[in-house]
Amino acid sequence: MNTRLLPLATALLASAAGALTVTGSVAGNVSPETRVSVWAVSASGQPVQEIASVPVTLGGRFRLDLPTTAPTPRAQTPLSAQNVAWPGVLDPVTVSAPAQAAELKFFTYRDVNRNGTRDEGEGLNEATANVGRGTLFVVWVGNDVTVKANRGYEAALKRGWNALVVEVARTVKVSPYPDGAAEVTLQAGR
Repeated sequence: MNTRLLPLATALLASAAGALTVTGSVAGNVSPETRVSVWAVSASGQPVQEIASVPVTLGGRFRLDLPTTAPTPRAQTPLSAQNVAWPGVLDPVTVSAPAQAAELKFFTYRDVNRNGTRDEGEGLNEATANVGRGTLFVVWVGNDVTVKANRGYEAALKRGWNALVVEVARTVKVSPYPDGAAEVTLQAGR
């Protein structure tokens, strides 16, 4: 009986959005102990769960691989028209189906003790991830869902991690991030 379940489990896992790699550089002065990290954030943008982090290498470069696993339940929120405050989204908002979601934000921090993990005294600095004229937006969703909003915003999301480049002008252009192929420039705040 277990031999029948293995192909089903493999098919279900393969149908989810796969692993995601973000490559790029951090703008400005970078200390040798700087790390780039991505965090699942609350609806108000507060960090809830660190998903991944990597050290910044010579020349301010980084390569960040997101795990294929889902964020913890405490990092997920119900996706609804009332709580979508993503880049480029303006009311009215529609969500095609109920789903759990976890929005990611990029941060940098100084790993002062160089243990590869953010510790209590190591402050997070939110960073904007730019790709060309757009902003990189990463979100995890529990099932396939489409989010539409004013000025042409439309994001067709697949179950798992989704990375989108959002360009805001007279209309909003949403396109898939070419995994690892497009350079990201992180602009660290404060």
